[in-house]
Amino acid sequence: MEIVYVYVKKRSEFGKQCNFSDRQAELSIDIAPNPELAALYVERNPVDTGIQCSASMSEHEANTERFEMENCGVNHVEGGWPKDVNPLELEQTIRFRKKVEKDENYISTIVQLGSIMEHCIKQNNAIDIYEEYFNDEDDVEVTEEAPSAKTINVFRDPQEIKRTATHLSWHPDGNKKLAVAYSCLNFQRAPMGMSHDSYIWDLENPNQPELALKPPSPLVTLEYNPKDSHVLLGGCYNGQIACWDTRKGSLVAELSTIEFSHQDPVYGTIWLQSKTGTECFSASTDGQVMWWDIRKLSEPTEVVIMDISRKGQLENALGAISLEFESTLPTKFMVGTEQGIVISCNRKAKTPAEKIVCTFSGHHGPIYALQRNPFYPKNFLTVGDWTARIWSEDSRESSIMWTRYHMAYLTDGAWSPVRPAVFFTTKMDGTLDIWDLVFKQCDPALSLKVCDDALFCLRVQDTGCLIACGSQLGTTTLLEVSSSLSTLQRNEKNIASSIFERETRREKILEARHREMRLKEKGKVEGEDDGQKEEEGALDLNELVAKAEEEFFEIVFSELRRKDAEAMKKKPKSKRKKSTETEAREELNELDEVNAREEEEADEEADEERDEEEASA
Repeated sequence: MEIVYVYVKKRSEFGKQCNFSDRQAELSIDIAPNPELAALYVERNPVDTGIQCSASMSEHEANTERFEMENCGVNHVEGGWPKDVNPLELEQTIRFRKKVEKDENYISTIVQLGSIMEHCIKQNNAIDIYEEYFNDEDDVEVTEEAPSAKTINVFRDPQEIKRTATHLSWHPDGNKKLAVAYSCLNFQRAPMGMSHDSYIWDLENPNQPELALKPPSPLVTLEYNPKDSHVLLGGCYNGQIACWDTRKGSLVAELSTIEFSHQDPVYGTIWLQSKTGTECFSASTDGQVMWWDIRKLSEPTEVVIMDISRKGQLENALGAISLEFESTLPTKFMVGTEQGIVISCNRKAKTPAEKIVCTFSGHHGPIYALQRNPFYPKNFLTVGDWTARIWSEDSRESSIMWTRYHMAYLTDGAWSPVRPAVFFTTKMDGTLDIWDLVFKQCDPALSLKVCDDALFCLRVQDTGCLIACGSQLGTTTLLEVSSSLSTLQRNEKNIASSIFERETRREKILEARHREMRLKEKGKVEGEDDGQKEEEGALDLNELVAKAEEEFFEIVFSELRRKDAEAMKKKPKSKRKKSTETEAREELNELDEVNAREEEEADEEADEERDEEEASA
């Protein structure tokens, strides 16, 4: 119930300013007496009438008696002394005490009172009435009640052309209202005449929405401001950021300009922890995360580009789908991308390289849900492809826990705000799965068929009792879970913490083992490569030597043949008197001697070259 209502109005709308000043009285009108009318009345004389500017509220008077009050002091002195003993005289009081202590009645009375006092002291020492024997008042014993859930209400899209319920947000004050964003996410397949309106529903009136929000483009995401329940933040399909104040009606209060907005649909919006309560983040598949102040939506305060190469280039950026911000970690925020990678960022960093701290890779498709555990912020949940995974910031190479691969695609997930070991997931086959890690870890504790259509989003109430699920045809189903799923169990915090720590340690051991095996395999492969390279080098060296020798001898023989041909041309004809057989024999002998000499020289040179090459190798 709202006790204070603030009226906000501009000074120019008050009207003309009133300027009062002192001036003399003026006679505005004077009505003279009419003798004809006086004849109709009887004059009463004398006339005594009281005149009062304000209306009389009572016809009776009461006068109460007045009591006169005065202040006076009281002098307290030590009592219990006889009249003949002055308590201010030390000697008289000592003499009187000694006299009384010798009295038998005094001794018996003191002994009797002493036993009573001793009994009371022993009682106080035995039981401390201020001791807290039951610290965990909220914890209860684990009940044998089976996990269950039931449907409370169904909120249907009032438009004739049905749209997908893409995002849900609970009213922060009492959770009596639910804001639902409706849009068609099929690219360029929106039917003609489809409405852009999104609605705020009252849980007690499911037949008609309480307020319709009219954005310039269909809303993909919608979030209540946790500090001001009248303000809502929305991300549009055309990339703009819109802000509403429910006190001002259905129209947009603030809207970002198109040139400074996202280039793709805004799939994630989240409020930040700030003094003003007006700062927020928005994420889109264009690869940008923008930091806004809703008091000035004309231009973002800062833009973070999701480029894991740390160069800050938009063409290499990963598309952002989901956002996570924890108020206890004010400098960190996390982004889930289309490529299945979670990026941890530092919003206080100054350079693009410092803004991206680390990445977590484990999904095969877009990460539709990303949320830290409300009790253990270093552990967070991701939902994408066919699995839900639980991560720890201490283990970056892989998740510490994950569900089995389901037959249907997972679309959303969230932790329970009251139980650290319980989380919820929705699937494309219209099923809601409730997981209780304390109960069992391989299968969900409860699997409920909510509707025949695909479920696209879910949101858990702050008390953990109510769950809202949005479907593809715009139907929002409100479910109430049993007390065993919405009440903190005894020692559940310690059990959940031990589970997360145990799985983190196990994953670290496996990572170290895998790292060691990879190093061994790498060393083995490098050794084999070195051996192959040595063999190949030896083979190549022998081939090169043989080829060089062959080329060398070809050059030598060609040179010899050339010299012989020149020598034959220079000999005179007169000296050729010998027989043809003798000349031929002599020429052959000479050629043989020359060839043998040249072969020996070539072999010596080849041996020298081989020795030099082996020495250099």
